[in-house]
Amino acid sequence: MDVITRYLEQTSRSDLRAAKPPSIEVDVVRAEEASPEFGRFLYTAVGGDWHWTERLSWTWAEWAGWLDGGVETWVAHHRGTPAGYAELAPRDDAAVEITSFGLLPWAMGRGLGGHLLVAATARAWDLADRWPGREPTRRVWLHTCTLDGPAALANYLARGFRVYDTRVNVPGDEHEGETPGPWPGAGPRPGAPTGSGGP
Repeated sequence: MDVITRYLEQTSRSDLRAAKPPSIEVDVVRAEEASPEFGRFLYTAVGGDWHWTERLSWTWAEWAGWLDGGVETWVAHHRGTPAGYAELAPRDDAAVEITSFGLLPWAMGRGLGGHLLVAATARAWDLADRWPGREPTRRVWLHTCTLDGPAALANYLARGFRVYDTRVNVPGDEHEGETPGPWPGAGPRPGAPTGSGGP
């Protein structure tokens, strides 16, 4: 099965479009301590059903190095419980990449995706305000593939992102079989996608 990866961007802060309020109370807060344990938890809890496998082999030190490199993690909470997250990685060309974005399974279908994406993208646009000496953001970008959640692309487009490149079968998208699930040995949850796939 061919996997289609689309790269999307905003080139102006004014590109960002509002979303409807979520159906439940939610706070979006930055995780200011660079915790490898928390970073890995979010990565597996959100990505376990979508073939997010690239970082599963990372050591604690690799996670620490990634998070200490200026990456910001913004987490949506409902009554103290993580509901989803976005990871913002500054790049050298005054760009910010949204390297990870998604919801935990229990939080899907509650209108949180648009709300979290608006909050995360706004924080990408003002990231330089929190990092003295960094050039103001001129571009925010991300990518999604046909193995991501079915609402992902529509959410990005609705929030004002535009597709600037499309590729088929990007290296790393060739995984076969069932998704890994949220932790080693857990396996996929009922209703999780199967087949080849993902980032």
